[in-house]
Amino acid sequence: MRAVVFDIGGVLLDYDPRFLYRALIPDAAEMERFLAEVCSPEWNATLDAGRPFDEACDELAARFPEHGALVHAWKRQEEMIAGEIRGTAELVARLHGDGVPLYLLTNMPADVFAARRQRYPVLGCFAGQVVSGEEGVLKPSPEIFARLRDRFRLVPAETLFVDDVEVNVEGARAAGFRAHRFVGPPALARALRDHGLDV
Repeated sequence: MRAVVFDIGGVLLDYDPRFLYRALIPDAAEMERFLAEVCSPEWNATLDAGRPFDEACDELAARFPEHGALVHAWKRQEEMIAGEIRGTAELVARLHGDGVPLYLLTNMPADVFAARRQRYPVLGCFAGQVVSGEEGVLKPSPEIFARLRDRFRLVPAETLFVDDVEVNVEGARAAGFRAHRFVGPPALARALRDHGLDV
């Protein structure tokens, strides 16, 4: 492998909206309904694709006025992060120290990415990134993988992509990349070694 591409949420940073909403919706079943039916993954994807938070939250709060304050709480993005995933950050530091070219491919609003890059040191180890909120294109579309390939002149067969979401892993493989579904740092370390990287 000549390069490694990492997702961010769930791989480099411990991300979960529940970190915020457990405090706002004490009843677990009610919280899960809210995250499935109101601030749903499909709705959040529109933010990842570049829709402004104010516009999206105003529209959703109008549809669910009884949940208006909870909808607008979605803007509290940093409260959805528990910190860096320590083991992964250590692997990234080793790869970076060995001179392995590292890149990011993430579904994330552009301003959220900018804030996280300033806050979390692990994100400073990367030579470049493709951020869906800047591109208007989401994983696992073929187009976003093509932009990644072309922008950094990557050879997909010599590039390992790491993501915690299976559909994104499948999308990477369909685009010709090697890919590993992240389930934890120890398995990632084994995968990196299997691909010839000394970690």
